[in-house]
Amino acid sequence: MPRPRHDSEVLPAKERLENAFWELLADRDYRKITVTDVVSEAGVNRNSFYYHFSGLSELADSAILHQVESIPINRTPDPNGNPEEQWRERITATLANPEQRQRLDRLALLAGPHSTLELTESLRDFCRLQMISMLQRDPEHLDLTTDLMIEFTVGGMLAVLQRWPKLSGTIEIKDLLKEDVAVLAMGIYLAMSREDMLDYWNRIFAHGPQNSNNTAAGHHN
Repeated sequence: MPRPRHDSEVLPAKERLENAFWELLADRDYRKITVTDVVSEAGVNRNSFYYHFSGLSELADSAILHQVESIPINRTPDPNGNPEEQWRERITATLANPEQRQRLDRLALLAGPHSTLELTESLRDFCRLQMISMLQRDPEHLDLTTDLMIEFTVGGMLAVLQRWPKLSGTIEIKDLLKEDVAVLAMGIYLAMSREDMLDYWNRIFAHGPQNSNNTAAGHHN
């Protein structure tokens, strides 16, 4: 018996079908989900389903793409700004937003036990294309450095999503605001931008030696 719907009068049928996909994927293996399950969960008829989608795989792709496109990484950080402050702003805004946490919960299902290799590969492909689009690059003419950096970043995202069900209940914003995490994350992100990275990396690597010298001088005095 389908769960009571509270959105059927306000959400378009396509969105209700995508929401139903996520609800069902949280409940059972993807291979056990049927069109009948989806339309029953969404509160729509089969004609409505096939008006929007040719089958379950197209519904899955649409639902995944919608979530990926809504990830709040739509602008390149300012290489002249403070990377730690920018990272703090992004992480705080993301984890403090219930909609963004729900998005992480949903995407984590694609790396979980109910998923399939096809769903995981769809997530990987959409994340990759989203990053390429954000960086305004031509996917057919990526230089090797950018290509490898994108693969590394997307792989890291999938690894985090695989652990997200456990992390989500214990992780705190302060855990993600540590300087080493900020430098790593922002460094990867900025390294893919078209901006000149020399000044940025000089600040990062000069930060350590300067602190070490100051500390040593303090001890010497």
